[in-house]
Amino acid sequence: MYYIEGQSHDPAFNLAMEEHLYRTVDGGHPGYFLLWQNEPSIIVGRFQNTAQEVNRAFVEERGIRVVRRISGGGAVYHDLGNLNYTFIVPNDEGSPFDFARHAMPVVRALEKLGVKAEFNSRNDLAIDGRKFSGSAQHMDKRRLLHHGTLLFDSDLSVLGQALAVDEEKFTSKGFRSVRSRVTNILPHLPVKLSMAEFIAALRDSLSGTERRYLTPDEAGAIGTLRDTKYATWEWNWGESPEYTERKVRRFPWGKVEALLNVKNGIIADARFFGDFFGVESRDELEGLLAGSPFRKEDLRDRLSTVQLDRFFRGTDLEEFLAFLIG
Repeated sequence: MYYIEGQSHDPAFNLAMEEHLYRTVDGGHPGYFLLWQNEPSIIVGRFQNTAQEVNRAFVEERGIRVVRRISGGGAVYHDLGNLNYTFIVPNDEGSPFDFARHAMPVVRALEKLGVKAEFNSRNDLAIDGRKFSGSAQHMDKRRLLHHGTLLFDSDLSVLGQALAVDEEKFTSKGFRSVRSRVTNILPHLPVKLSMAEFIAALRDSLSGTERRYLTPDEAGAIGTLRDTKYATWEWNWGESPEYTERKVRRFPWGKVEALLNVKNGIIADARFFGDFFGVESRDELEGLLAGSPFRKEDLRDRLSTVQLDRFFRGTDLEEFLAFLIG
């Protein structure tokens, strides 16, 4: 099995690296074991509604990246105190998902370091009942990708805020994340290690690996996949399943309730209610928003073509955009 240690902290590049290497594995291939880290980011599951999982205002203020992966499951927070591991192996038999098989090497490695970890019924790794690792898989009949997080010394306060979303805002067809009590590995180590030492311990715990590096051609192909898929709004936000978002805010000039039906990141229809004053029918505004991507720059372009004060007396464009997107 080849061992590759990630050299980039860019989540879009690292997820593109996983997919690119996954495509190269077939019967007879020795497979890959990867260890990699991301700068502060939220990685959402393939079938999730990104907007429902992410505290959008918080992540934008903090510059936290949001990237969708190809595997299912729930949203997770990454920072440089978190280590990610990946197994990419042939799957000739097309066997059903087996999370424990690929998580157990981590359990054994931690045991050597003096930490007793266990694999629980929710496909997580835990210490004393507190989760420190979640995992997910993507597979076809030829190959399998299993990856997981390892909270080593992550900022758990940011994790909680970045994934905190108003429960009343959404009625969704997406798969919701299940929040769990979490812990870092570092406090449980009898002998404290740096992240570099922890990475080395995990690498050395897996026998039969051969270290290799990405070739220039591989890095180029991964960069292209990053730019055309993992760094795009269409993949990270536009792939969200259909949902109805309810926005309610009381402004100095009145209360507004907005109901937005969004499918594949596009507003299918919009309705506005409230005790505001306006001299124009809402139909013009609602029709204007239909078909717009649900992102600030596109909404600004459309709303700039009308005088919003006709519909909501007292508002301005930026205030209204913050209401719709926040």
